[in-house]
Amino acid sequence: MKEKVIETAGKAWRFLGQHGQTNVSQLAKSLKEKDEVVLQALGWLAREDKIDYTVKNRRTFVSLVEAELHAFNTVVYHMNEQIAANKGSGNGKPKAKK
Repeated sequence: MKEKVIETAGKAWRFLGQHGQTNVSQLAKSLKEKDEVVLQALGWLAREDKIDYTVKNRRTFVSLVEAELHAFNTVVYHMNEQIAANKGSGNGKPKAKK
């Protein structure tokens, strides 16, 4: 169960990095995970000061804190650089058959 919570915390972190502030119940649906697992994952992220909670019209929303959003964007930037470098060097292309 602990592994599932950790995995879901990673999924939630990536989802929030891509989509921004999200309703907690919508997050569970988007991740296709049980509410209980998503709530535990959010607790994990909250304990590590990675997310903020906001209440609007009696609905709870979560988002990455500024430092985590920056970290997410840095990871995405470096991944895109790596992909571009691999395309430019010919890596990732299938070898021609002889």
